[in-house]
Amino acid sequence: MPDPAEPLSQLSGALVARAEAAKSSVVAIRLGHGRHITGLVWRSGVVVASEQSLPRKDEFELVCSNGSVLTAKVAGRDPSTNIAIFKPVDSISAPELVSGEARAGAIALAIGADGAGGVSARLGIVNFWGPEWHSSRGGLIDRRIVLDMRLAYREEGGPVFDAAGSCLGMSTFGPRDQVIVIPTATIERVVPQLSKNGHIPRGWLGVALQAVAVPDSLRETAGQSSGLMVMSVVDNGPAAQAGIVAGDIILSVDGTPAHRFRKMARLLGADSIGRKTDVRLIRGGAVITVQLTIAERQAA
Repeated sequence: MPDPAEPLSQLSGALVARAEAAKSSVVAIRLGHGRHITGLVWRSGVVVASEQSLPRKDEFELVCSNGSVLTAKVAGRDPSTNIAIFKPVDSISAPELVSGEARAGAIALAIGADGAGGVSARLGIVNFWGPEWHSSRGGLIDRRIVLDMRLAYREEGGPVFDAAGSCLGMSTFGPRDQVIVIPTATIERVVPQLSKNGHIPRGWLGVALQAVAVPDSLRETAGQSSGLMVMSVVDNGPAAQAGIVAGDIILSVDGTPAHRFRKMARLLGADSIGRKTDVRLIRGGAVITVQLTIAERQAA
């Protein structure tokens, strides 16, 4: 008679083997005061981390799988896709990572660094899998992958594997501490650009905006019920040079209605830099159009 516990024992053994095999894929990035997050060894000499949880400094200590400690400098950061890289880290060799495709309901294993050369593991499932999307800062993420699992702060930035051992991407926290994955396709696309420039070029209007309702008397003329009010204008920025002032309500940019910040951010990719664009806005009770030249946002 078959042992009913045998399938569970096999699953447990497979998960242990997966976690052990992943040790060389992660490093602990020390943040100070006994805290760390996880870094993903992406390629030999290249470590990828979650940009949103990395303090604004240039140099960190990395704890490798053999327990050795290296000092490494940040070579690039992109808040829009939440990717930061350390490069070169010559003494770190990367295991071969095979990219996988997530599907809703599939098993997912998230690996974190324990801070002393070992690993931690979280088992869950892919709660949602969807098409490409844009972050609140305008970065293009190739797939929307949401995991049904909890993740400790120190585990953020580690690899996420499927049941076959293929890498789905890097774990990170989304809104309301939702655990999401930055897909391998996004990392593949962004890392070479960060290696070259240290940042991802993005367009810039030079304004601070606040969502507002369009006055009732102007809704018919404006053709929409909401817009983005200009709260402040950067001196000598693109908006200032176009004559846009605080108090203007932006209705559209290049014909795209200005209802949400995220929609505006999508218009400001690298290909937008230097482009002349029409900005339709409300000023002094009238709807007018001004022309603006999008500039490159300077790296912080």
